Amino acid sequence: MDDTHLTQLGREARSFASPDEAVLERVANPQKGALYLARFTVPEFTSLCPVTGQPDFAHLVIDYAPGDWLIESKSLKLYLAAFRNHGAFHEDCTVAVGRRIVATAEPRWLRIGGYWYPRGGIPIDVFWQSGPPPEGLWLPDQGVPAYRGRG
Repeated sequence: MDDTHLTQLGREARSFASPDEAVLERVANPQKGALYLARFTVPEFTSLCPVTGQPDFAHLVIDYAPGDWLIESKSLKLYLAAFRNHGAFHEDCTVAVGRRIVATAEPRWLRIGGYWYPRGGIPIDVFWQSGPPPEGLWLPDQGVPAYRGRG
């Protein structure tokens, strides 16, 4: 998919019932060839516990080194919002988001940190990356402190 086939940017867009139904889109990278890091910070990510149906909340930080494509941010917002009624464990949600972005945008590198708020007294933080980072890529700290009453 390229930017001539965008279905959501600049248009009224509906929400999606599930992440599988959501359309994640990409646009051409005007700085392709440059090694740089782009970051999406998602402080209010929500999904459902697959066992209890209760809501789970996370702070996601998605860092990627674009190649030829960028993730179109409106489609990313709609994709992430589709998790609100989706039952999955923290690990599954975090890794699924990272893998979907990699499949869509084909970045040079990606990492995602899922900083989940506690349920049952235990916060679960999940980290995934697509491989080793490219040499020379500036990797800032994700800036989310270890859990001590995050908020």
